[in-house]
Amino acid sequence: MNVNNYPAIKLFADGADQATMLALYEKSFIRGFTTNPTLLRHAGVANYRAFFKEVLTTIQTKPVSIEVFSDDFDEMERQANDIASWGANVFVKIPVLNTQNHHAYALLNRLSAANIQLNVTAVMTLGQVSGIVAALSPEVPSLISIFAGRIADTGVNPVPTIQTALQVMKVLPRAELVWASTREILNVTQAAEVGCHAITVTYDILKKLSLHGYDLEEYSLDTVKMFYRDALAAGFQL
Repeated sequence: MNVNNYPAIKLFADGADQATMLALYEKSFIRGFTTNPTLLRHAGVANYRAFFKEVLTTIQTKPVSIEVFSDDFDEMERQANDIASWGANVFVKIPVLNTQNHHAYALLNRLSAANIQLNVTAVMTLGQVSGIVAALSPEVPSLISIFAGRIADTGVNPVPTIQTALQVMKVLPRAELVWASTREILNVTQAAEVGCHAITVTYDILKKLSLHGYDLEEYSLDTVKMFYRDALAAGFQL
């Protein structure tokens, strides 16, 4: 991989495979890590606390986002305080709302006032961004994760939302906007061009980063060679 091909944006590795996380920690172009309960379940993690305690013994100088998993705001608060104690580089992920469609703004305000670093997740609307910004302390580092990929899944261009959100967030000098639910390498370019601070990249997308800026004539030839090799390997005849 040629790291000089990467746009000027923080890349946060998005996944929950411990071996991969630890290997990526050694890579200078990876600036942080994001996880969520779904990724952890798919990775077969059985003990939430033990998994992160072990990861954090190695990953100490890059941010790691760890999500609460309750639907009750009081229990979210208890979990958030517990998770925050696991390391100075921990950002506690709080969903912008719970499954009852109640927003977490009051909880965000209490946690941020208590100097807990937050990553507010599953954000998709500018109304949500405004509510989050009003709740967070300007003195405490925070991340706001807009799920741009899921916005795009609905047929809506997420770029205008990102652009406006960046303007709304200017009152929070220590907050950073994260382009989340990334779908393709193009999103890395889009996020960088619009001025996003960071973007989440899954392990599958990381494997494709070397294609950034790749010559399309060469890529066309590579594709034809792949088709030809596979046809030969399959022994097709007409």
